[in-house]
Amino acid sequence: MLEKYLTVKEEGSHEIVIQKSRFIGHIKRTETEEDAQQFILDLKRKYSDASHNCSAYMIGEQNLIQKAQDDGEPSGTAGVPMLEVLKKMDLKDTTIVVTRYFGGTKLGAGGLIRAYSSATSEAIKHIGVVERSLMQEVLIKADYGLIGKLENELRGSSYLLDHIEYLENVTFHVYVPIAQKEVFETWIIDLTSNQIEMELGEEKYVEQDVEVN
Repeated sequence: MLEKYLTVKEEGSHEIVIQKSRFIGHIKRTETEEDAQQFILDLKRKYSDASHNCSAYMIGEQNLIQKAQDDGEPSGTAGVPMLEVLKKMDLKDTTIVVTRYFGGTKLGAGGLIRAYSSATSEAIKHIGVVERSLMQEVLIKADYGLIGKLENELRGSSYLLDHIEYLENVTFHVYVPIAQKEVFETWIIDLTSNQIEMELGEEKYVEQDVEVN
């Protein structure tokens, strides 16, 4: 499993207009090729009255599955430019479909490439991008006397304090990047003079928003 990677935040759509043609970019996180193809098929059915429904997707940790489809536009002017945007932004497990309603003005090959690239990048900016980091949950059990010190230090650190349980003892649920697990444990032991108990919880991907330029 990758320690971290980028993907789209959620499913959504965004429309731009170029030379009177409407370009609607539809984005979805798809973890299998079957998911990607179903998403494309659903949109082709929904927008069956459109001039074109061009698509591209990139699937897998190493981006081994990559496909682009022009759906009737001149070869190489739609799907490939859309795929290139996904590659440039390094978005994994992502499918983009751009629906075009022809507005009466021909754009030429260069104009189409720019239009489909722009529709893709603008949709991604509108929907948003997240970084998914593989993290280890660490449970820290401490006496109530250590609450203030531990909470202040954790909130001021780069680690993610998810929540605190107040029972007989206090349990801090913290998510730590896998590669920093041992460093974190040493830091907590030193910070508390080893007056705590630690146990490992689940490993999972934690998402944080990434600014898209």
